[in-house]
Amino acid sequence: MRRAVFLDRDGVINANLERDGRPVAPTTLAQFRLLPGVDDAVRRLKERGYLVIVITNQPDVANGLTERATVEAMHDMVRARLLIDDIKTCFHNDAARCDCRKPKPGLILAAAAEHGIDLARSYVVGDRWRDVAAGRAAGCFSIFIDYSYQQDGPNFPDMVVKSLPEAAAIILSREEDVAASGHPASR
Repeated sequence: MRRAVFLDRDGVINANLERDGRPVAPTTLAQFRLLPGVDDAVRRLKERGYLVIVITNQPDVANGLTERATVEAMHDMVRARLLIDDIKTCFHNDAARCDCRKPKPGLILAAAAEHGIDLARSYVVGDRWRDVAAGRAAGCFSIFIDYSYQQDGPNFPDMVVKSLPEAAAIILSREEDVAASGHPASR
């Protein structure tokens, strides 16, 4: 079984925008930009043997704010710039009550089944309570990137950081600790 790092998209690999005082996804290609250090963080994780999979809710498609083709073009940019193994997307909003929309773990579980991933040895990195809850529900170690947003749900991450590069450093450090001790990492 393989290890993976599951990354939320908006606020983790690319910059959020602000709408009505809340962080939101970019709605055009012109607004889409990667955050500093993301390419190096992903490269370092890949070099250590992790699959890197993006798991993202994109409800603006269901809500009519963004065209699905625009989201797919953003994902093409991500694939061209980063060493990403897969991108799993939920295009629904909460009203759909689907299994793929975080905080449900559907995107993670689908990727795990498809890629042979050991979820107990894997990580989820996100900037919203939904990411943390999905990661925990799937049995992954959850790392929360704290931008001091007002969260609209319970948030109980295993660890809190300020960026994806910091999260990657922690993941790689935990791996070294496990290798040195011969014991599984604990939460």
